[in-house]
Amino acid sequence: MESARDARNPIAAALLQPSRWLPLYEEFVTKNASSVSQVESALRSLTYIIPGRYRDSEISSECVHSGVQLLSLYHDSLVSRVVSRLPSTAPRPIPSPHARYTKFWTSRSLLYKKIALSLQMVQYTELLWEMTARRRGEKVRWRVVILIEVIKAICRLLLLRLTNSRPLVSPPLPEREVDPRFLEEEDSDWNGMQTPVSQQSSDSWTMPRTGLSLPSLPDVNGLSNYLITKVLTADDIKPPKALLRRVTGQGQLAEVLYILRPIIYALAMERYCGNKRSWRPWLIGFGMEYGCRQLSKSDFRETVTGGLRGLTGLEREEMRKRGWAMGWWCMRGAFYEDITKSLLKSLTGKMKGKPLVDLIGSVVEDYEYLWDSYYFSTATL
Repeated sequence: MESARDARNPIAAALLQPSRWLPLYEEFVTKNASSVSQVESALRSLTYIIPGRYRDSEISSECVHSGVQLLSLYHDSLVSRVVSRLPSTAPRPIPSPHARYTKFWTSRSLLYKKIALSLQMVQYTELLWEMTARRRGEKVRWRVVILIEVIKAICRLLLLRLTNSRPLVSPPLPEREVDPRFLEEEDSDWNGMQTPVSQQSSDSWTMPRTGLSLPSLPDVNGLSNYLITKVLTADDIKPPKALLRRVTGQGQLAEVLYILRPIIYALAMERYCGNKRSWRPWLIGFGMEYGCRQLSKSDFRETVTGGLRGLTGLEREEMRKRGWAMGWWCMRGAFYEDITKSLLKSLTGKMKGKPLVDLIGSVVEDYEYLWDSYYFSTATL
C-alpha cells in the first residue's frame, strides 16, 4: 500500500528518498532557469546593501554572496548540459565569442575544465577567507592573502600552458546565455523552413471564385529582424581556438607578468602593511599592470596584421575588460587613502538629507569599511 501511494505522488516519494532530491532539484532548475537567475540576482543585490549595517554583517553577507556565486556555477553546468542535449534541428541563438572559446576548451580538455572551475571557486570565496583570517591577526591575514594569490597564479599559468600560450579570458568558464525552456518552445514552433511559424501572419486571403484560402506571406518586418539575427560575422565562422591568437616573445612575457602581478603587489602590501599611506606598493602594482598592457599592445601592433584594428572581437573585449579593471587602482593603497577616500567622504556628505540620493550615500559609507580593511574587496584578478 505504501509503495502504491508513493507511486501516485512522485514528489513525496522523492522527499522520502534523499538520493532522489538532487535529480528533482536539477529538473526544477532547468525548467525554471530564468526564474532561478532572477532569484540569484536578487540575493546578490541584497548582499550589496548589508555590509556595515549590523555587527559582523560583512562575514554573513559574504557567506551568502559566495554561496550564491558557487550555486550559480552549478546551475550554469546544469543549463549547459540541457542545452547540449537538445536536438540539432532546434533553432539556437548565435553564441558569443567568449562562450564559443571557453566551451571549446572545457569540452576538449578535462584538465582545463577542472582548473578553471577551481580558479572560479577560489575567486568567489577569496574575500570570505580573508575575513576569516583577519580575526586571527594581520600576519595570518596576509599569509592567507598571499597563499590565495599564489594558488590563483598557478591556476592561470596552467591555463596559459593548456591553451598553448593564449591570453587568459575572464571568466575562464562559459557563462549562462540561454534559457533551455525558451529553446524548447522555439523548437516546438519550428516548421522545418527558414521562417519560424511564430513570425508568419495569422491572416489569410479567401479566393472569391473557389472559396479556398491562401496563407499570407510572412510579415516583412518580422522576417527582416529574423534574418538580421542570423547574419554571421568573421568571428562567427572562425574556429573557436582562433578567436584568441597565441602570444610569443614580449606578448608572452606581458601575459606572465600580468598573472604574477597580484602576488608581487600582495607581498609589497604585506611589507608596508603598517603604513597605508606608503606609495611604494601602489606604484609597483600599478606600474606592472600598466607596463604589461603597453607591452601587450606593442606586441599586437607588431604581430597582428592591421595592428590593434586587426584584433578579433574576443581579443578586443578582453583588452576592454582589463582597461576598465585598471580603474580599481583608484580604490587601492595610498591612492585611496590620500585621494579617493576624501573625495568619497565629501560626496557622501553632500548626499545626506536628500531623498533617494541619501540611500546611495549610506551604501557608499557602509562599503568604506570593506575598502579600508580588506585586500580582496577591490581585487580584479
